[in-house]
Amino acid sequence: MLNREDFEILNDGLIYFDNAATTMKPRCVVDSIVEYYTKYTANAHRGDYDNSLRVDKKYEGVREKVKNFINADSVKEIIFTKGSTESFNMIIFGFMSVYLKKGDEVLLTKGEHASNVLPWLNLSKKIGFNIKYIELDENYRVTLDAVKKNISDKTKVISLAHITNAIGDVRPIEEIGKLCLENDILFVLDATQSIGHLKIDVKKYNISFMGFSAHKMLGPTGVGVLYGKEEILENLVPIEYGGGMNTAFSSDGYYEIKSLPARLEAGTRNIAGVIGMGSAIDYLTSVGMDKIHNYEMELKKYLINRMKSIPNIKLYNEDNDSGVLLFNVGNYFSQDVAIYLNQFKICIRAGNHCAKMLHEVICSSNTCRVSLYLYNNKEEIDKLVDALMNQDKILDTLV
Repeated sequence: MLNREDFEILNDGLIYFDNAATTMKPRCVVDSIVEYYTKYTANAHRGDYDNSLRVDKKYEGVREKVKNFINADSVKEIIFTKGSTESFNMIIFGFMSVYLKKGDEVLLTKGEHASNVLPWLNLSKKIGFNIKYIELDENYRVTLDAVKKNISDKTKVISLAHITNAIGDVRPIEEIGKLCLENDILFVLDATQSIGHLKIDVKKYNISFMGFSAHKMLGPTGVGVLYGKEEILENLVPIEYGGGMNTAFSSDGYYEIKSLPARLEAGTRNIAGVIGMGSAIDYLTSVGMDKIHNYEMELKKYLINRMKSIPNIKLYNEDNDSGVLLFNVGNYFSQDVAIYLNQFKICIRAGNHCAKMLHEVICSSNTCRVSLYLYNNKEEIDKLVDALMNQDKILDTLV
């Protein structure tokens, strides 16, 4: 395990395997949020007094941290949002609604999260562009050949998760990015599941737009990031108007909005959340992204080997390079398994994992999911396996 002592919530025996839903928060992240609320609370970009100026410095300092963390060119390319859901709605309704025309094509997969599907479905009904789904291989992964097969002269956008939250497959985004560059296609990346696990380089991967949430990377809920190449982001129309994003307005109808990034951050933002996200980035950087990924893969290998010893177990995605594992136990309903494990203080996810089209591919609408992170360990995996060995007691929990 890596730095488990920094996560106070785990001190009472909690076994947390639902990291793809949200992660635990290290003490430094919590402390930075408490410090803002107790030591220097003020609004950002509103005041001319010490506390407000301190907030401005902290807030904009996080923008610089995000820029460096993902290797963006400029802080103008970093927009603070409520999370990846808002980021994708801004990308799709603020930019794609103007960019796409009837008959254009957008490539997705059936393994995408709702945030990277529903806005596209909604906009396609209004504009009339076509959504094509890239076929997944026998291991439910995206291959470069499958992407190439689906590209046509009408393809304008490819929008994919770097790592999917259900199957946990790691997509070949560097190669897909090059393919997009060669074919003048915009590449939209959902980095929600990868941002806290793998190093991301938006320039190396030719990312046009990207969204992620802080709470999947040891940060607080209610805050995230929209990244966009500056020359593209300049053409994203705000979907919110209000204070902080304008320079002037008058009763004759005239108004003028600010330059990036302020024009896309209307109103008072989640200042404490942004500051907490900055602390999370510092924490991840200090541990090392490669170290985190290598440790997760060590745990994942151990998890799979132990799970295979359980009778009546079905594993859906052994062959991927993330800490996500889907499984079912015999004919037991996935939620029943989750409720049973809860009595041992073991937290897993059960259901469709917000990927409601995936059942069309894996032929199962509900599964159990274990998702690992840096503070998990082999002893916790052993306790999970021991509990599932007594699966005949699953229904007893429900009576």
